Amino acid sequence: MERQKVMERGEKAGVSSSSNGGGEVDVVAEMMDVIEAVGLYVGYRRTQRKECLNLVRRLKLLLPLLEEIKEIGNYKSVSSEALKTSLVNLDKAFWGAKKLLKKCSCGSKIYLAMESEAVMSSFHAVYDKLNQALDDLPYDELGISVEVKEQVELTRMQLKRAKRRADTQDIELAMDMMVVFSKKDDRNADSAILERLASKLELHAIPDLKAEEVAVRKLVKERGVQNAESIQQINDLLGKFKQIAGVDETIVLDGPFSSKNLQRCRSLLIPHEFLCPITLEIMVDPVIVATGQTYERESIQKWLNSNHRTCPKTGQNLDHLSLASNFALKNLIQQWCEKNNYELPKKDACLGSDGISAELIEEISYLVQNLSSCEFEVRREAIKKIRMLAKENPDNRILIANYGGIPPLVQLLSYQDSNIQEHAVTALLNLSIDETNKILVAREGAIPAIVEILQHGTNEARENSAAALFSLSMLDENKVLIGALNAIRPLVHLLQNGTVRGKKDAATALFNLSLNQTNKSRAIKAGIIPALLHLLEEKNLGMIDEALSILLLIASHPEGRNEIGKLSFIKTLVEIIRNGTPKNKECALSVLLQLGLHNSSILLAALQYGVYEHLVELAKSGTNRAQRKANSILQHISKYEHIP
Repeated sequence: MERQKVMERGEKAGVSSSSNGGGEVDVVAEMMDVIEAVGLYVGYRRTQRKECLNLVRRLKLLLPLLEEIKEIGNYKSVSSEALKTSLVNLDKAFWGAKKLLKKCSCGSKIYLAMESEAVMSSFHAVYDKLNQALDDLPYDELGISVEVKEQVELTRMQLKRAKRRADTQDIELAMDMMVVFSKKDDRNADSAILERLASKLELHAIPDLKAEEVAVRKLVKERGVQNAESIQQINDLLGKFKQIAGVDETIVLDGPFSSKNLQRCRSLLIPHEFLCPITLEIMVDPVIVATGQTYERESIQKWLNSNHRTCPKTGQNLDHLSLASNFALKNLIQQWCEKNNYELPKKDACLGSDGISAELIEEISYLVQNLSSCEFEVRREAIKKIRMLAKENPDNRILIANYGGIPPLVQLLSYQDSNIQEHAVTALLNLSIDETNKILVAREGAIPAIVEILQHGTNEARENSAAALFSLSMLDENKVLIGALNAIRPLVHLLQNGTVRGKKDAATALFNLSLNQTNKSRAIKAGIIPALLHLLEEKNLGMIDEALSILLLIASHPEGRNEIGKLSFIKTLVEIIRNGTPKNKECALSVLLQLGLHNSSILLAALQYGVYEHLVELAKSGTNRAQRKANSILQHISKYEHIP
């Protein structure tokens, strides 16, 4: 409604402008306000952050143009209808950009990740509108300076390049999203995958989860997602993220929203300043952090133990990590409780000042020491227990690392007993879910030993080695290191010859490693393409989406395109487009488009196999992504004369 009012005001001003040019000045002032407003947006979602920052930068490049137009509007008589129309169109493009940037700043992170391709199409639409509006401006009539015209031309070139560019930034989330939302995949409840996804979506901290709940409820209220299944998927995944973070909440989409819709109704009567900003529960042991904000000691200590170094409420960096008791507030809380007959929650006497059980700390310290024991059984029991503790929750992973558990675990990767090796690699897999631990595991030299187990270990050890390499490869520097240490060939071998679980673990690792251009070449030489084509033919494995996703990455490499573009594969691709699941069809269309953009004979071959009628059908009734891909392919096909 606010947007409509502003637009109506701008359009009326343009229409009613007199010889003083005041109407144009109003529209230009609005565009300058838009630039100022978007410059203040923060917290762009990771999936669109790069695109958002680039768009804001390009809008700012247009500020000198607007300033010159405003100056001319104040001192020249400009009554051209073409000018009025072009300014209104440019204003509309600016507002479209602002709306999109706000969505990427405040919208649901899960939804924006699920619909990353649709959101990217929205960016492309904004680029088109900006480009067209800038092209229609009568620069000579306005008397725009040569310098500003050159800057506008530079901006237009950047907008055109941005539309052509195909980033892999959003692709990194694809495999985890695919696994989590798959109804068939037996790993969809795997806490390791969920925690990895929560980390990538930046939904592992309690304040982030609360903000996401607000965004999801707003999404439902605005009916921005028409598909009820998508709403439920988002809701279910958010609930799983909250369970991982230890937040005991019940999310009810149909009920009235309250950010304290936890089983905490009594807290509604408690003065706001008595509630911890993280948990929204009354504080028993309030402490002050470096920014001057007060939190419950246990809650803020957990936040700091998760490697956060900012204030949850303000986002400011903490100059130090010391916590000072807020005795004044504690006394006020106790007085209020006595006056209102409110009983404070009992604090567990067994917990340390950081909220972690002293008994657990002692146990982990003891187990880490036993990893170096001379007695085989003691060592084996210690590593089994650490493996289980590392799987349970984030705090345990940090404690095990802090108490020196990673170096002896890495040494045990080379132990002669296969059972010990299996437990060691699985424990390191669980520990590597923590971002800091990824660095520590690689720094200790674990990767060569993990590759060795991948080649010669038990079936479960090989599967978990592949999963560990995937987890470690989430860091770009580890992608390079893993590829250089010859891990790709044994991963391809596991993809070809492993168990179903092993094939899936190998596929996720190879997908992530293939985001690196050099690793694509290594994978091609290791024979990944025949292995992927075999997965497409073995439909009972249920790995068509995974295989096509990796092929899409490989197809961006010249060597990969040369080997993929065989008639037998094109026929398989067309069959998937004809008979596959909606997700299968989306992935197959993406691969066909990627190949066809570089080799017209592939599109002609696809036409011979009867793809045209299926493209037309999907362009009308497919999923949103399938419609976009099908339309793009049809546009390229229309360049050729011989169309069925």
